[in-house]
Amino acid sequence: MNTYDAIVVGSGISGGWAAMELCKKGLKTIVLERGRQVEHLKDYPTANLAPWELLHRNSHTKKIKDDQHIQIRGFCNESNSHFFVNDKEHPYVQKKPYDWIRGYHVGGRSLMWGRQCYRWSDLDFEANAKDGHGIDWPIRYKDIAPWYTYVERFAGISGSKEGLPQLPDGDFLPPMEMNALETHVSDSIKQKFTDGRRMIIGRVANLTRGWNGRGPCQYRNMCDRGCPFGGYFSSNSATLPVAAGTGNLTLRPHSIVMEVMYDKEKRKAKGVRIIDENTKEAIEYYAKIIFLNASTLGSTSILLNSVSEVFPNGMGNSSDQLGRNLMDHHYHVGAGGNYDGFKDKVIYGRRPNGIYVARFRNIDEKTKRSDYLRGFGYQGGASRGRSWNGDGVGTELKEKMTEPGEWGFWLGSWGEQLPHPDNRVTLSKTEKDKWGLPQLEIDCEWKENEIAMRKDMMNSAAEMLEAGGLKDIYTFNDEKAYPGLCIHEMGTARMGNDPKTSVLNKWNQLHEVKNVFNTDGACMTSSACQNPSITYMALTARAADYAISELKKGNL
Repeated sequence: MNTYDAIVVGSGISGGWAAMELCKKGLKTIVLERGRQVEHLKDYPTANLAPWELLHRNSHTKKIKDDQHIQIRGFCNESNSHFFVNDKEHPYVQKKPYDWIRGYHVGGRSLMWGRQCYRWSDLDFEANAKDGHGIDWPIRYKDIAPWYTYVERFAGISGSKEGLPQLPDGDFLPPMEMNALETHVSDSIKQKFTDGRRMIIGRVANLTRGWNGRGPCQYRNMCDRGCPFGGYFSSNSATLPVAAGTGNLTLRPHSIVMEVMYDKEKRKAKGVRIIDENTKEAIEYYAKIIFLNASTLGSTSILLNSVSEVFPNGMGNSSDQLGRNLMDHHYHVGAGGNYDGFKDKVIYGRRPNGIYVARFRNIDEKTKRSDYLRGFGYQGGASRGRSWNGDGVGTELKEKMTEPGEWGFWLGSWGEQLPHPDNRVTLSKTEKDKWGLPQLEIDCEWKENEIAMRKDMMNSAAEMLEAGGLKDIYTFNDEKAYPGLCIHEMGTARMGNDPKTSVLNKWNQLHEVKNVFNTDGACMTSSACQNPSITYMALTARAADYAISELKKGNL
């Protein structure tokens, strides 16, 4: 019989955490992954290839451009394209331009993520209640703070303690180091601005020392190919091996979940129905609790497709909020410039991390803006290129290529998107995928607040670089940086206290189906401006702990 204590749908960042926590507590758990198997070490085919060993020198080949025309708008290239979907095989309906960047395989996007990890603060958890957009979060920082610590201690987050109230410090491994120009610009910003701006080293899930049997990071900056050293956190290198080590894990790839099945008499979910990707066979799996971690849009698609007499519009959707309030971070806006100095300084290694400028707008009355709500942060960094100008051949060319050139600095901004009910996903009534399931229709756009914020994001970047003494400063604001491109999609099954206005409660349970949990990006009630993955991890560990407690009490 296909019966387990728990089912986890998806094996990415949050799915890996759910699997580990449930297995460690003794639950026989099956993880259903819609894509192929990827084994740590074995299935990283390009991890150790030098640039000249890639046939097309890591460019976008014609095949990649044809088959992955949406994925290459992200950071899909020759060295990592095997970790991104074929867009022709996985279509969706764009009612407005939306870039859905995905990877269907064991580990999901935990293999290719940017690894930036920043806690939220009550500035973020209280924002909706204070300015009236969306609904109030059912939790506050104190509810999740111990779980941030819990996941940081396992994952291994390197960073510096800064004492910034809007960016709480965590339990960090030693920080990576800024280079000479970054240190100079950081000092200049601290001295010249009175609004609390601070440039710090990025807080990143790359190990600056060996940790929990993994790493340390080798400073290769080839993370998106998979890391044979376990130098960064991924499901494949960290959570799934621990889950497997308990003897309680069953991992089933090629399992496309169609729906969550509902037992009307018991008023609970009884399991899930899948399609085997290879055989096309429909198979049912049963469990006491179900964790949906198929990614924001994946989990929402499953719930929308889980229709029954009780839930004709999708499981847990009596509030009509399922699919609504889709958010992302808006970026591809900022500034860059050159610096005439530090001629005696060079960079050693390829640090897989940059700098971070924490939010400094709309924090208090002193920093309040009249043209937009919420705020943004910056990522970027300084580097030194080569002095070669294109001249020379042979020995002359080689000698010129060894000479370091001018320093440059790039600052890009990540801005918060407000929750809006009209930014939503639904199931298409006409378009199907190759398994006969409805395609997702995505209708999402930047609204007035995001557009107004982008002007400040661009100008403030230039302002900070100018304060640092850079020259030839240029600004950029990409009008074709559509929602989805930042790959921080969230919302669509938001948490809240009131079942009439939300899908999940404060424990990430469906209000209407208590044994179904969702802890991926779909659960988010607002987007803040920080990279969200560490928050998904903390919410998942917290929800799994609660689910096991409720299961023992007989409440599930």
